[in-house]
Amino acid sequence: MPSTFSYQFDTPSHKGITEFSTGLFINGEFVDGSENSTIDVINPATGKLITKISQGTPKDVDRAVAAAQHAFETSWGLKCPGAERAKLMNKLADLMEEHEDELAAVEALDNGKTFYWAKNADLKGAIDCIRYYAGWADKIQGKTIETNDGKLVYTRHEPLGVVGQIIPWNFPLLMLSWKIGPALATGNAIVLKPSEFTPLSALLTAKLAKEAGFPPGVFNVVNGYGATVGAAIAEHMDIEKVAFTGSTLVGRKIMEAAAKTNLKKVTLELGGKSPNIIFDDADLEAAVNWAAFGIFWNQGQTCCAGSRIFVHAKIYDEFLHLFTEKAKQVKVGDPFHPDSKQGPQVSNAQFDRIMSYIDSGKDEGATVHHGGVRVGDEGYFISPTIFTDTRPDMKIVKEEIFGPVGVVIKFDDDEDVIRQANDTVYGLACSVFSQNINRALETAHKLKAGTAWVNCANMLHASVPFGGFKQSGIGRELGEYALENYTAVKAVHVNFGHQWSVA
Repeated sequence: MPSTFSYQFDTPSHKGITEFSTGLFINGEFVDGSENSTIDVINPATGKLITKISQGTPKDVDRAVAAAQHAFETSWGLKCPGAERAKLMNKLADLMEEHEDELAAVEALDNGKTFYWAKNADLKGAIDCIRYYAGWADKIQGKTIETNDGKLVYTRHEPLGVVGQIIPWNFPLLMLSWKIGPALATGNAIVLKPSEFTPLSALLTAKLAKEAGFPPGVFNVVNGYGATVGAAIAEHMDIEKVAFTGSTLVGRKIMEAAAKTNLKKVTLELGGKSPNIIFDDADLEAAVNWAAFGIFWNQGQTCCAGSRIFVHAKIYDEFLHLFTEKAKQVKVGDPFHPDSKQGPQVSNAQFDRIMSYIDSGKDEGATVHHGGVRVGDEGYFISPTIFTDTRPDMKIVKEEIFGPVGVVIKFDDDEDVIRQANDTVYGLACSVFSQNINRALETAHKLKAGTAWVNCANMLHASVPFGGFKQSGIGRELGEYALENYTAVKAVHVNFGHQWSVA
């Protein structure tokens, strides 16, 4: 039998006990992995062990897929009306709301984000997302299409079957909801792999899904590494669709695996190097606040982070001064302390990666205007960092750092800044700050990105699609658009029998 994780929280933000299994969740039960091996889960605030979880293997993926296929054919899919699926999804959302402090505490412990943001942003967004898609569950419908008066033609949007979903470590609970919401609403059964760095909130959610009453096999969680469990999901011949959020490099591998096997549908939400353009007519105070949120939120571990901050020459000095003061106000520390605004990076490997980019910026001649250092003696904390005096060819300007590191770039020509902003392989998001709405919208329309924020940054809603251009991904998450990824359209031709014709 798999071990049970029991943890006593005694912090200024949350007090209480959480308890759930650390096994794989397959066919409605927590079970050990086939090799009885484990993965260490580390607290990024201390660098110390939290617990061990069962490590899945390709054989365990086979077990989960078989359970999901059986559930799809016997108790889910077209066997379960949309209204019933909606009830179960709303029940899960209700349970998540009942356990919101517990879920947020587990997320903060496991990921390092502050308890405040885990509860008020991630968890709230996750619950909203599941409820949003519960509302769609009985509204998955096709069309009748006119051909001639002797024939009826209509379309059906049918669930695909078993879908694989691979979620990242930066927003574990939120990304879980983005994946399972449209998949469950459309009647698919799920095999989900959380990140090996942050698996705990997915396991706690699996416990709540069982309590909500989902049929066994509808929702399965297989812990493990990307090279084994993730690869097995991407290559599996009985998985009809895979959804992945993570790096562009891994996204390419998943797409290649899907192409070499059964041509499963693929949606990819990948990296970004988002531009934030601040014109000289912007509301400066608002632009500074949003720019800080855009790059420092979630320790900078955000795919749509506004990491390239272009500021008009007329306001550059004043903006830089105010932006620096704002960065100094970001309190870095214990995720459970009410005053903390930024927690640790998720892992030692991520900490080292970010610090290597900071060293690269220095080596290539950029100026560390603020930060760029480790904070504290334990854990993986990095100070909010601002670079100036950069060149377009520098690594810190071109590559995704995925940390609290922004570059501030001066410009004085509207068309040139658009060219600079689009000079990237990525195209996930962008922000534009101007009180001239024509200028703002014209700029937003010219930027090659899947999301354009005007006078704001990093604002996400369950009803609004999210995804990228270029190497930032394929397909869309959230909103009605995401439903298209989880259904197959079938055209049905009904001949009334009045005549026979080859026409």
